[in-house]
Amino acid sequence: MHTRLAIALTTIIAAPAFGADEILIADFERDTYAPWTVTGEAFGPGPSRGTMPGQMHVDGFKGRGLVNSFFKGDDSLGSLASPEFRIERKFIAFLIGGGKSEKLALQLVVDGKVVRSATGPNDKHGGSEALAQESWDVAEFAGKTATLRIVDDAKGSWGHINVDHIIQTDVKPKSFVKDAERTLTATSRYLHIPIKNGAPKRVVTLLVDGKVAVKNDIELADAAADWWAPMDVSAWRGKSLTLRVDKLHEDSTALKSVEQSDALRDAANLYAEPLRGQFHFSPKRGWNNDPNGCVFFNGEYHLFFQHNPYGWGWGNMHWGHAVSRDLVHWEELGDKLLPDDMGPMFSGSAVVDWKNTSGFGKDGKPPLVLFYTAAGNPTTQCLAYSTDGRTFTKFSGNPIVKEVTGGNRDPKVIWHEPTQQWVMTLYVEWQKRHTIHFFTSPNLREWKLASISNGDAPGGRFLFECPDFFELPVDGDAARKKWVLLGADSAYALGTFDGKKFLPDVTRLPGHRGKGFYAAQSFSDVPDGRRIFIGWWQTETKGMPFNQSMTIPLELRLTQTDDGPRMTFSPVKELETLRTKTHRPDVKSLKPGDKNPLDAISAELVEVRVEFEPSDAKEVVFNIRDIMIEYDVQKQELSVAGHRAPAPLRGGKQRLVIYCDRTGAEVFASDGLCYVPMPFNTKPDNKRLFFETRGGAAKVNALEVHELRSAWHPK
Repeated sequence: MHTRLAIALTTIIAAPAFGADEILIADFERDTYAPWTVTGEAFGPGPSRGTMPGQMHVDGFKGRGLVNSFFKGDDSLGSLASPEFRIERKFIAFLIGGGKSEKLALQLVVDGKVVRSATGPNDKHGGSEALAQESWDVAEFAGKTATLRIVDDAKGSWGHINVDHIIQTDVKPKSFVKDAERTLTATSRYLHIPIKNGAPKRVVTLLVDGKVAVKNDIELADAAADWWAPMDVSAWRGKSLTLRVDKLHEDSTALKSVEQSDALRDAANLYAEPLRGQFHFSPKRGWNNDPNGCVFFNGEYHLFFQHNPYGWGWGNMHWGHAVSRDLVHWEELGDKLLPDDMGPMFSGSAVVDWKNTSGFGKDGKPPLVLFYTAAGNPTTQCLAYSTDGRTFTKFSGNPIVKEVTGGNRDPKVIWHEPTQQWVMTLYVEWQKRHTIHFFTSPNLREWKLASISNGDAPGGRFLFECPDFFELPVDGDAARKKWVLLGADSAYALGTFDGKKFLPDVTRLPGHRGKGFYAAQSFSDVPDGRRIFIGWWQTETKGMPFNQSMTIPLELRLTQTDDGPRMTFSPVKELETLRTKTHRPDVKSLKPGDKNPLDAISAELVEVRVEFEPSDAKEVVFNIRDIMIEYDVQKQELSVAGHRAPAPLRGGKQRLVIYCDRTGAEVFASDGLCYVPMPFNTKPDNKRLFFETRGGAAKVNALEVHELRSAWHPK
């Protein structure tokens, strides 16, 4: 029987070495399909030479040619039919990939009937174009005449099929075992799962005493692992655990190699890896993206985050969890919200319910309440709660907000003191527009729609996903406050809010001015009233067992400008605790040809602060470990690694703050009106710093360079 692939394949599974008696039916190495018969447009004039224009990378085929029905895209249709041949071996083996559909198939036709059929593995977003080995047992048709058909009658995503190297053989090619299992007793904290980056994703189900606990799509290593993902099973010590894999190659050692221990595997170099940011948070293992549930509770800053514990790329969305007492040194506590029957755990927020309006508090302790999107079908909003900040319970009455439209997501919840109620902002694509829906609640459990904001104000298109919502004073004046509504790219609107409706004065003001910064969230319940903000920093770390990180924590303020109030970004003051050695070069002015004032400084982790007046200089330039930071005086424009952003002089002066880590730089100019995050993998042997002017002189009012210690190894 043919076993369908259930998930995407992303690596080549080699075809077995068959005996000398194999019979080649087709290898598609010629320039045309002859003697096969072609209909329609899907297959083009002849075999493909690999990847078609607009297609993901195709691999896993043999030789230089294959059948690829992506010719003219997914919506083209057609078929291929082979000449008649006699079935002379026990098996027909082939390589197959592409979309998974009844309308996409390699078919064996005997006596005018389809007696065997195979299709590709992909039926959802993502996946891979890799071909994999499959076969049919055809012994019952020995001696009969047959034909093969390759059919593409599908449109839309994954509306194509890939086929290659069709042979007859008496040796069954090694293929896949369906629902392969291994059962063991939980004796330690972790099961260590072998991961191969880019390998086929397998659906791995953990069963506890025979009941499904969680499912994940995991790039299992069939042989040597790139890294080991820890699965925390401490809650089930002494219980029977079964790992079930939907489809595993017969030669795979993935299940056999799973080990138990109370410590992370290969952790000797933890936090000292070559591409590990040294003062930017990143998880021990796996992928992270959006910060979630940022809150101060029980004396700690809590940072939850979108986490794939079992892959280097996006997927398997859990809520990871880390805590800090100073916003600098973080302790990762493991995943708190796991995918369930309602879907993966998408982004959201957290609040402390000081008045216990929800009833989740206990023994006088206010609950910490998490709000998240359960991204199943339907996509709904849910909550979980805790009184200790360590163990969380999903609300039995979930969902608290039913699906508005598909893809509604990212609930941000705040307490609105004037109206004594909770307010939720939710991203919803409504009537083909990006909108923010405002809901209100007396108790965090029951919500009703209060208003919809779609940017009907000066400024153009509205905000997209991951909303944040808070009030800030202008220049610290409590009598002049504005409500700030942000989107995922940190673009923001300013306006007024009465507890139900947000009325923007202006929309789509630019937030950050750099690259690789997304889905930032502010911390609620910060005791000193600061609005602290942290974002997903898209720092790719190839070759590491982790990927992506967070920005440094930022403080947001509003300041008055000639154009009205505008938001500023600045590093939180707590980062100053990382300073180990300070340099204050004795330079009052700088002109072309002068000696580099930073020549004597060599540093890997560095903070630079400078105030200058341009005089007749055309450019003021820093080179921080090959990250070029150039200020164009005439244009009043800042360039970081070639990326340009407006940065006006303030009172004739420019003040720059530069933080450089192994994974890039974050640059602040114009008293925080210009914030430029820039991912950039630095070279470990380049610790040189350079400061110069071009085209004229600049007056240097202040210059400090602080060498920084690692936040992971504070002592």
